[in-house]
Amino acid sequence: MLKTPKLVMIPGPTPVVRSIQDQMGRETVAFGDTDFVADFAEVVSDLKALWKCSGEAFVVAGSGTLAMEMAIANITKKGENVLVCSNGFFGDRFIDLCERKGLNVDVLSAKWGSSVTPEMVSTQLAEKDYQVVTVTHVETSTGVAAPVAEIARVVHEKSGALFLVDGVAATGGVEETIDPMDIDVLLTCSQKAFGVAPGLAMLWAGTRAMEKRATLGRIPESYVDFDKWLPIMHNPAKYWGTPPINLIWALKESLRIMKHEGLEERYARHVRQGALVDAAMEAIGFTVAAKEPFRAPTLSVYLYPGESGLDDAAFRNTLAGEGVQSAGCLGDFQGKGFRMGHMGNIDKHTLVSAVGAVERACAKCGYRITFGKALGVLQEGLARE
Repeated sequence: MLKTPKLVMIPGPTPVVRSIQDQMGRETVAFGDTDFVADFAEVVSDLKALWKCSGEAFVVAGSGTLAMEMAIANITKKGENVLVCSNGFFGDRFIDLCERKGLNVDVLSAKWGSSVTPEMVSTQLAEKDYQVVTVTHVETSTGVAAPVAEIARVVHEKSGALFLVDGVAATGGVEETIDPMDIDVLLTCSQKAFGVAPGLAMLWAGTRAMEKRATLGRIPESYVDFDKWLPIMHNPAKYWGTPPINLIWALKESLRIMKHEGLEERYARHVRQGALVDAAMEAIGFTVAAKEPFRAPTLSVYLYPGESGLDDAAFRNTLAGEGVQSAGCLGDFQGKGFRMGHMGNIDKHTLVSAVGAVERACAKCGYRITFGKALGVLQEGLARE
């Protein structure tokens, strides 16, 4: 019997298309190679232009967590007050990062499946003078998308705080702009909506953030120091740490794909297709954990139907056997459902295959459904694309 290849439908890494894979498979050159230097400079320029940033963009070897640490390291100093707006597990990750830096942390938490709102932030800002406010745009553990633009407006109207956005599961799939949205720092990584293999941390710092960095002098951190990387971002022929050459090429191809599709259409596609997958899953009794209007277009948490009798581990193992790799739930949702990404360069064929595999897994695990019910909802919507 032939082994069924697995579609990677977890919240990241996401599937990597052939043209991006080809860039990672190129023969590696010296980091000072003139053609590579030009490619790296183009990547940095595109990141600033596409995300409308009059400040700086950084691309370094590392994960999204490294980008989080890079953000905190360069815009805070010991003893300052930080408000963490948390919609789940990864929003809470800022707490440890900030406490290790010697910052005073207050946490504004939403019920799992909902989001911190601008009104909640406004109320909290009246209680204390904060230097930084953080929010996770798309919370991977809950499938919740925070109203980032509205929260940014409140932060800047009500305080002098810098607004830091974790865009790990959003950037490239959900609209974000630095200057127009008044985001001071945006961070992300390569393996989510960019559709590149893991290994790149990316960060945009607006003019206010760079001005704050200038007041801090020599910070304790070295590798993530803006001042160490800024000369390279301005001229990639210079050296601080060896750049991940093939991943930079892959990111360049990812940006080419984004420009070809158009960012507005890319964002709209994620909204359309995310809603279709949600509707397909609801048609066979699953519940989307994120409440309206906070559902993320890039990934979802699907809770098992109460009457299904589905066992979490057994279902996800069966689903993997049917060709789809999903992710288990975290925190309050652990064991109650599974997480599935629908972001990046995923096409219609992949979505149809994934939902079809879910139907088969349900049947094999004893949850009786009408075959084609979820697929019918998905296909009808995709036919209108």
